[in-house]
Amino acid sequence: MRFHFPLYSSSSFSLVSNFTFISSLPLIFSSSHFSTFISMAPAFEPVSPPHQEAEPQTATPHHTDTVNNFGNDGQVVGSKSKVTVVGSGNWGSVAAKLIASNTLKLNSFHDEVRMWVFEETLQTGEKLTDVINKTNENVKYLPGIKLGKNVIADPDLDNAVKDANMLVFVTPHQFMEGICKRLVGKVRGDVEAISLIKGMEVKMEGPCMISNLISEQLGINCSVLMGANIANEIAVEKFSEATVGFRDNREIAEQWVKLFSTPYFMVTPVQDVEGVELCGTLKNVVAIAAGFVDGLDMGNNTKAAIMRIGLREMRAFSKLLFSSVRDSTFFESCGVADVITTCLGGRNRKVAEAFARNGGKRSFDDLEAEMLQGQKLQGVSMAREVYEVLSHRGWLELFPLFATVHEICVGRLPPSAIVEYSEKKPRLSLLEDPACYQ
Repeated sequence: MRFHFPLYSSSSFSLVSNFTFISSLPLIFSSSHFSTFISMAPAFEPVSPPHQEAEPQTATPHHTDTVNNFGNDGQVVGSKSKVTVVGSGNWGSVAAKLIASNTLKLNSFHDEVRMWVFEETLQTGEKLTDVINKTNENVKYLPGIKLGKNVIADPDLDNAVKDANMLVFVTPHQFMEGICKRLVGKVRGDVEAISLIKGMEVKMEGPCMISNLISEQLGINCSVLMGANIANEIAVEKFSEATVGFRDNREIAEQWVKLFSTPYFMVTPVQDVEGVELCGTLKNVVAIAAGFVDGLDMGNNTKAAIMRIGLREMRAFSKLLFSSVRDSTFFESCGVADVITTCLGGRNRKVAEAFARNGGKRSFDDLEAEMLQGQKLQGVSMAREVYEVLSHRGWLELFPLFATVHEICVGRLPPSAIVEYSEKKPRLSLLEDPACYQ
C-alpha cells in the first residue's frame, strides 16, 4: 500500500526532524505528568498551582446580585463573578455542569449559571428551555445527565448575558459571527470571555480565529479551552484533561482554571492562545481522515500513520499562520492527546466512517442529519476553510493530507484516495527554511 501523501523522512523534511516524539520522550516521562498521577503538573508549562479557595462543608447557596470586576492585574475586585454559558449543545451542557458544580463551592462566584439555549420545540410539543429548567436535564443533547439545579436555561441571548462578567462561548463555529453581532453593545465592559469553539472564520484578509472574532467584535479579552474532551465521557465524570490558552494575564487564566477544574477534569494553563485554539480546530480535519481509514477497514497501522502526518501538518500550518505558536503546546491535552481521542471516537470520525462505507455516495449533510440528532460536524467545514487558506496562499502541495481530506469530502476524490499514491511531489522549500517561522 502506498500513500497519496508521501510519508516524509526526517532527513528530507526538516519539519519532522525537530518534532519527533522519540527525541521528546525524556522530556515527557521526566515531567510531573508521569511522576504521580494525582499531581499532574503540565510537562512544558510549569506554573504554580492556582490558589484553591477553601470549600464550605456543605454547598450552601451564597447568592448575591453584586458582580465583581477584574482589575488590570487580573485580581478580583468586588464580591462575585457571574457566569453565562453561550451555547447548550452536547459540549455546552457539559461545560455548564462543570462550571455549576464549582460556582456552588467557590466564594468568588455567584451560584447561578445562565445557559443560553437556542430555542427548539421537542416532539412532545414542549420548549427545550422549559424542559431543561423543569428537569435539570438537556433531554435532547445530553439526556440522562443532571446539569445542577443552579443552571438556568434562558432562550433570550440578551437577557442571558446581561449581568455576566464571565462569558463561556460554546456553539458551532459557523454561528459565532452572527452571535457576536447580536451581542455588540450588550455585554459589560469588564467581561472576560473564553471560547470552547473549534473552528475559524475565513475572510478575504485571511483566517480569523474565533477568539479573535470575539475580541474584535465585542472589545473584550478572550481565552480558549481545548483538549481531549469527548463530552459524553466527561458528563459521566470519567477522568480527562484540558488546556486553557491565555495571552498575558495569568491571574485571569487561573480564574478559568478554577471555574472548570474538578477531580475528574484537570485543566492546565498555557500562554499560547493561537496554538491551543488551532490544535482544537485542526484536529477535526485529521479525525475525518481517520474516519475514512476506519470506513475502509484499513487497520490500526494506517490510522496511526494518518494521525502522525495529521499532527505534523497541524503544527506546520499553525506555525506558518502564527510564528508565536509554541512547539510544547502540541504535547499538551489540546495537542497530541486531542488528536488521539478524536481519531478514536467522536462525531467527526464516526460520520466520516459512514461516508467511506457508503463509498462517498451519501453526502455528509445527510449523514449528519441521520446520525447526530441535531449536533453539527466541525471537521468537514473546517477542512473546506483550511483548503481555502492553503489555496489562497499557494500552500496546497505543502499539506497533502489536509488537501486530500477536503477533496474527498466534496467528491473530487474517492475515500480510498486517503492512502493512494500520487506522483505529485510536495513542494518542500518553504517549510525546509526555519526562517519561515520567524
